[in-house]
Amino acid sequence: MKFIHTADLHIGQVLYQNYGRTDEHDHFFSQLTMWCRDHRPDALLVSGDVFDIQQPGAYVKEDFTRYFVTLIDECPDMDVIITAGNHDSASRLHADRRIWKRSKVHIVGLPPVSDPPEDSDEWMDDFIIRLEAGYVVALPHMTGGRSLTVQALLDKVAAENTEGKPVVMMGHLTVSDADVTGHDFTIGNIKTTDVKDMGTGYDYLALGHIHRPQTIGHQEDVFKDDVIYPSGVVRYSGSPLHVSCDETYPHSVSLVEIKERGADVDIHLLNVDQLRHFYVLPENPDESFGSSDEALKAVGAFVHDRKSGYFRLRIAFDAAIPSDFNQLIYDAIKSSGNEVRYNPKVIWTGVPQESRREDLVFEVADLQQMTDPMEFVGKTLDRYQGLDLEDLRKMFMEVEMEVKAMKEDK
Repeated sequence: MKFIHTADLHIGQVLYQNYGRTDEHDHFFSQLTMWCRDHRPDALLVSGDVFDIQQPGAYVKEDFTRYFVTLIDECPDMDVIITAGNHDSASRLHADRRIWKRSKVHIVGLPPVSDPPEDSDEWMDDFIIRLEAGYVVALPHMTGGRSLTVQALLDKVAAENTEGKPVVMMGHLTVSDADVTGHDFTIGNIKTTDVKDMGTGYDYLALGHIHRPQTIGHQEDVFKDDVIYPSGVVRYSGSPLHVSCDETYPHSVSLVEIKERGADVDIHLLNVDQLRHFYVLPENPDESFGSSDEALKAVGAFVHDRKSGYFRLRIAFDAAIPSDFNQLIYDAIKSSGNEVRYNPKVIWTGVPQESRREDLVFEVADLQQMTDPMEFVGKTLDRYQGLDLEDLRKMFMEVEMEVKAMKEDK
């Protein structure tokens, strides 16, 4: 079985509330289409976070359709398996699954129930993709432990798999021992799942959610182009695009080959050429700008020399910065025609201890993901002394039921 594993596409992402990335996704998908055409995999696996927000606009959904229709047209013999991530609306993805399946695109949006009925296993067919070359157990992002459900699916495949075909499972979560370099988890605590809870019986676990490519237990091989591991590989393909300026490592997709159940797993990296790169100025990490004039001069040089890319500034805390500084930066990059892009979140150096702020800062994407108001309260709980979370949760549930009833009455 040969397949390409990718995840965390974040189609529709708008960086710093100002910069759409359609041309960057176009650039990536042209490479992905070429790889699928050249390598002729049995399947393309996309392990969650297809979109950047749960309610993407019409033009973003149009881009999604354009990308995958092109892949289908170029590689009609290839199956595509897409699962929902925490950035996606599971129900919205799930709603289109039947029409896409006609084109060999299998979309799994909604997760299995917590406690599947013991007297029937029909529900499993929604999560087991049977290919001629092997089996794929496709699981979307799930909240709460589902170890029994996961193992039930793997056991079902094991019982069916009398020909010894490879078995692949997909997931979107953070597993123990993952390297989360480049992720900002200062907002709330990152929830991890023990790899053992993902069951036994797969040759390859195709994960999404963490953007750094890596094979769990083999961090030393993280950027090797070709590696071979025994069956039972747990791997993050990583995101194809740099999703933030903190992701300074190379990005890639994984081309994987497995001959039979229990055989070695051969992984080859397909390195993604980035249309735009991320930089911090000054580029020497031991330096910072001591004045606004220094920063503006460096920005002008960056526009002239680099001509393209995202940048962020590192400035000394005691530097004199005028109130219109950001506007001066935007004026300085205007001549690039939107090729040079500014991250206005400055990195301040030499901040006195008494001036340090521990306040939580929420990015737009963070807030857009918080469909549950209790999630916001939970992440800022220390600010609400004496708050009874259970009472508040019940009140929100009552409001939600009333809103639902009002909609049904219309």
